[in-house]
Amino acid sequence: MKRNHWKVFIVSVVLAEAVGALSGWLTRDGAQQYAQSIVLPPLSPPGIVFPIVWTVLFALMGIGSAIVWLAPDSQARSGELRLYAVQLAFNFVWSLIFFNWKNYGFAFVWLAALWVLIGWMILRFRALVPAAGWTQVPYFLWVAFAGYLNLGVWLLN
Repeated sequence: MKRNHWKVFIVSVVLAEAVGALSGWLTRDGAQQYAQSIVLPPLSPPGIVFPIVWTVLFALMGIGSAIVWLAPDSQARSGELRLYAVQLAFNFVWSLIFFNWKNYGFAFVWLAALWVLIGWMILRFRALVPAAGWTQVPYFLWVAFAGYLNLGVWLLN
């Protein structure tokens, strides 16, 4: 049975973007308060950078998951897709912890766990389809930078 590859890519990217959009919508008030009242660490980018970068990263997450989805059916493929879902859930919850609950210390620990999950996902994606792993490297690097920012916010506030 021939798969419509472009449909898989569209659905995967839309799903990832929807998770990001819902997270942004649920944390919009907390993010606005954050922008007005928090002492930021050095190297903090302007607020407009975050939605742009996250839109690109969620698209790359969707592309990577689509590549894995289109790989031959196997136990490994199923495991990689479960790991993808877990890290996506961790990503979603981090925003709530950080912006809505303002628990910067716990958010930092949560983000460190997310970073480990992303690293693990990259290794597993790359073992199955190398291109899928490479699509996640910018995400891994950005979350490392987000960890620096989260730690800075925690220490300065």
